[in-house]
Amino acid sequence: MRKVLLLLAGKALRLAALLAALCAFSFWLVSHSPVDPVRAYVGADMLLVGPEQRERIAEYWGLNDPPGERFLRWSEAMLRGDFGTSMIFRRPVAEVIGERFYASLLLMGMAWVLSGVCGFALGVAAGARQGTWIDGIIKWYCLTMASTPVFWLAIVLLMVFAVWLGWAPVGLAVPVGTLAGEVTLADRIRHMVLPAITLSIVGVSSVALFTRQKVVDALASEYVLFARAKGEPETAILWRHVLRNVALPAVTLQFAVFSELFGGSVLAEQVFSYPGLGQAIVQAGLRGDIPLLLAAVMCGAVFVFVGNLLADVIYSIVDPRIRLGKLA
Repeated sequence: MRKVLLLLAGKALRLAALLAALCAFSFWLVSHSPVDPVRAYVGADMLLVGPEQRERIAEYWGLNDPPGERFLRWSEAMLRGDFGTSMIFRRPVAEVIGERFYASLLLMGMAWVLSGVCGFALGVAAGARQGTWIDGIIKWYCLTMASTPVFWLAIVLLMVFAVWLGWAPVGLAVPVGTLAGEVTLADRIRHMVLPAITLSIVGVSSVALFTRQKVVDALASEYVLFARAKGEPETAILWRHVLRNVALPAVTLQFAVFSELFGGSVLAEQVFSYPGLGQAIVQAGLRGDIPLLLAAVMCGAVFVFVGNLLADVIYSIVDPRIRLGKLA
């Protein structure tokens, strides 16, 4: 129990240090960017705003204060649970983050399951047929997808399935002009399928290649050789001895790729105009919305950190040689 508490305490300290560094660096980048927050706030009506109104807007949002003072003021409010108000959406940042993170979580969850299941199946098929044309095709596909940019693949799928074939909507998360109360689960899934497929197609490669190598190693092990000597059929060997040894490591790897999944979702959400957390980060950075940017960066960092923590915990369960005390 003591080792578990020490592990959690060490992870909490690392997370706190990570969040502090990310917030400070993000604030410094936005403060020194050429983006004019007042112009981004007003938008197309900038020509109608006089110097006095510009000064009032800057004073209202505290843009005339020194950057260090603004960062300390935001930090104090954040520690009290107040993330401020978004300059873009004119709403509390906590509400915007809650809505956007929920939408991104649904998208990444669907892509995470699809990439894990398909990657594991392809890896087992390639490992069991090592050296055959099946293995060659799967390895070619995985290596190609591993080097393919997510945004490029998203554009290609958008042109083919949304523009040319018309099978999927062009963008957004719900039908245009539909009230929130009238949006059905089928509508949300239909708008989510193409972005999720984009993320899962790219995310399959790491799981498939890892699983393939584990299957190859398991088939070359002594216990498989002994099972073959006893006359067990190859199907039974693959099911009883190989899959049981490669399933848990593959699941553990799936939790460790949260960072890649989150990074890919940022690009996919931009292409498909999907109103998720990734699109909020991009909009906040381009328009100088510091409260929204810092809160979104913190939320993304916690998401990735939790995924890595789950991967460490699962590793400790799968492999008894790993001690919890060494994970901290």
